[in-house]
Amino acid sequence: MPILLKNVSPDEAQVLIDFLQKVKLPTRDLPADLSGFTLAFDGEQIVGSAGLELLGNRGLLRSVVVAETHRNQSLGQRLFAAVLDYARLHDVREVFLITNTAERYFEKNGFRQVERSDAPVEIAQTEQFTGLCPSSSVVMKMTLN
Repeated sequence: MPILLKNVSPDEAQVLIDFLQKVKLPTRDLPADLSGFTLAFDGEQIVGSAGLELLGNRGLLRSVVVAETHRNQSLGQRLFAAVLDYARLHDVREVFLITNTAERYFEKNGFRQVERSDAPVEIAQTEQFTGLCPSSSVVMKMTLN
């Protein structure tokens, strides 16, 4: 059965939260509007997620994760592409992310590391930036065309 990608609907919010908690990603600051989040399903089972939190003409990439059972199948690429399509649709010009472990993956996908002090105020004021992710986390940026 092919993996199905779909936007998170309001009634799937708890499914997303449960999945992210299972893989130890933060959930307490998820935006109320999850329209920028995409889930990957293998049948009824969620096997991946990626999201974009809109912050004016900037976005914060969040919760990009693929279940171990489904890695190395280009699913992360598909989720990442869906989020970037969403960003372009909403006229986002810059996408930022904060990571502890995946900077090489994101570098391969067009992000570059930036100094924490260079993060714009919209990003620097998020809970991800100010408390959920340690100060040793890497901040990265991609400029969209």
